Amino acid sequence: MTRRLRRKDLPIDTVELARFLVGKMLVHDLRGQRASGRIVETEAYPVGDAAGHAFRGKTQRNAPLYLARGHAYVYFIYGMYYCLNVSSERAGVGAGVLIRALEPLEGIDLMKKRRGTSSVRDLARGPGRLAVAMAIDMRDNGLDLCADPSLWLGVDADHHSVVGATTRIGLSREQARRWRFYERGNTFVSGPRIPNGH
Repeated sequence: MTRRLRRKDLPIDTVELARFLVGKMLVHDLRGQRASGRIVETEAYPVGDAAGHAFRGKTQRNAPLYLARGHAYVYFIYGMYYCLNVSSERAGVGAGVLIRALEPLEGIDLMKKRRGTSSVRDLARGPGRLAVAMAIDMRDNGLDLCADPSLWLGVDADHHSVVGATTRIGLSREQARRWRFYERGNTFVSGPRIPNGH
């Protein structure tokens, strides 16, 4: 049984939140259809992180990162993909957690149609694929994932993840930080195999 996460459930710390969200649920109820998946990989972009979108201060674009923890920050990358982040600190402090991969659970046929693939493993393995599979775009930017009726975070009390940590992917700055978290043994984790996770 999936219940919604409340703001008080979320740690007020970016790295802690990134670890906490592994094993939790992301649900999108859209036009009477539900797609959901278990979050199996995240990356933390904490306060002061040179690789984070809030590093140079608040702008119109990154304003959702400065909302209280649990809000959606959606951005467009490479001219073709959206990425979903969760704001992760107190209101007024800019930081976020990138949701990197999901294990699809509900609405798999819907996700396949959106992605144009029959490969369940690849439906939401990577942040760009995830956004397409879950129909997440700029209309979701700034939504409260603890209160929005359509896009929300949940928890399944019967699921328990063993969480590993390793370095983040595709960065030119702060590369050595072990701020990428993943569910150990889950085949839906993105990127290369995890040789040095712990």
